[in-house]
Amino acid sequence: MSAPTLDRPPAPAAPAARPRRRTGLLRDVARRLAVAVFVLFCTATVTFFLVRLSGDPVKILLPPDATAAQERALRHSLGLDRSLLSQYLDYLWGLLHLDFGDSLVYGQPVSEILADRLPATLQLAAAALGVTLVIAIPAGILAAMRRGRGTDSTVMTGVLLGQSTPPFWVGILLILVFAVWLRVLPASGYGTFANLILPAVTLAVYSVAVVARLLRSSLVDVLSSDHIRSARAKGFGPLQVVLRHGLRNASLPVVTVVGLEVGNLLGGAILTERVFSWPGVGQLTVEAISNRDFPLVQATVLFFATTFVVVNLLVDLSYSFLDPRVRTSR
Repeated sequence: MSAPTLDRPPAPAAPAARPRRRTGLLRDVARRLAVAVFVLFCTATVTFFLVRLSGDPVKILLPPDATAAQERALRHSLGLDRSLLSQYLDYLWGLLHLDFGDSLVYGQPVSEILADRLPATLQLAAAALGVTLVIAIPAGILAAMRRGRGTDSTVMTGVLLGQSTPPFWVGILLILVFAVWLRVLPASGYGTFANLILPAVTLAVYSVAVVARLLRSSLVDVLSSDHIRSARAKGFGPLQVVLRHGLRNASLPVVTVVGLEVGNLLGGAILTERVFSWPGVGQLTVEAISNRDFPLVQATVLFFATTFVVVNLLVDLSYSFLDPRVRTSR
């Protein structure tokens, strides 16, 4: 007779799965942070050398009748007579200490100038993002629910116009209609809610078109899936099916695009602020480029690059909370 076999209990593998998943997530975050730092380093380096190809700022800072001795003295006081490598190493050393140097035109620390202009740009970008979400999400849902009908055609026509129209032209058109003809809104200025309406709408036009189109496309795909048909069979209404069962599944690509649009709104504020004389970082960037203010140009470009990198990093990390499949695959 053979000896009786004993049932062996299965090895407990579940407790080790969670630490491995957590370690994988931390490794992924560390890798993304390293890539972000590398991107910012490359941006700072390229900007440093490119701005110096625009010309000598001493020619702008001094009057036309300045002597060669005055030019040499100013160039020495600004540290522009040193070698390019020495200036570059000093710039990197300052970045490590969050020191962006002093503006060549204003004579103040660049960080203070940015701190003064940053609230205006953030206010404009936040207002434009609010306009984008308030208009694009209902429009995308309505177009998906009315697919192939007149409402869908109307929304997609507006999307096409929004994506193909230059923002600066939209701004000029809004000024012409609401400030010149109707005289209900100011054409420029800063400080009141009325001053914010036209630039916020101008900045949001393209983002509204992008988000509405992507949300409509994602919802159309989701609404044809099996779990949506099951929800309809249980007696849920069309709007309830979309809001409770379809919107979250369609939100992953939309969140990606909204995150990218946050960076685009800050970057696109350069032209919008110029059109409406909005005193933000965008207009400051244009002034700094015109004046060949090297430290100020470097700081503003690095600000916009940092915004893009941070937003993209947050969007990538948000995938784990929106889609459990992403979380379990890490």
